[in-house]
Amino acid sequence: MKQVQTESCLIRKARALDGKAVWKLVADSGKLDVNSAYCYIMLCEFFSETCYIAEIDGKPAGFVSSYVLPDHPDMLFVWQIVVAREYQGRGIAASLLQELVSSEACRQVRYVQATISPSNTASQTLFRRLASDLQAKLEIKEGFPATLFPGDAHEDEDLIQIGPFNKK
Repeated sequence: MKQVQTESCLIRKARALDGKAVWKLVADSGKLDVNSAYCYIMLCEFFSETCYIAEIDGKPAGFVSSYVLPDHPDMLFVWQIVVAREYQGRGIAASLLQELVSSEACRQVRYVQATISPSNTASQTLFRRLASDLQAKLEIKEGFPATLFPGDAHEDEDLIQIGPFNKK
């Protein structure tokens, strides 16, 4: 298993044991849709090639879940990315994305997609930075309208797409 150490942050592939901590990271964020703990355990187990966790002093500090689209092996969809409040502003989310995009599992990837609500300025900034780092175009397209979600508390989710980009 490949692990990458940056300053005091260890970035590694997630594993089933991380599911509970990932669920807590997402729940504590107060910003992301919280899925069941079982969902995070499965993501960490079955999508470990494209789900990474960041640790500081052995404590979970961040997490990214993603998958390569089955019908488009050149497209990576980033589902959720979260950094614990006490570690925000240290570049952990950007490091998680860079490690993910440069991983062996993403060797064919030339595009990154994600959905982001208009009020999530932190994610908008993060993905604009990724586009800049990859020297690639960022497009915003219609994603999932709020009417698809139950109730009336969910915003639209814009689809952002970065690419094409070349690997360095």
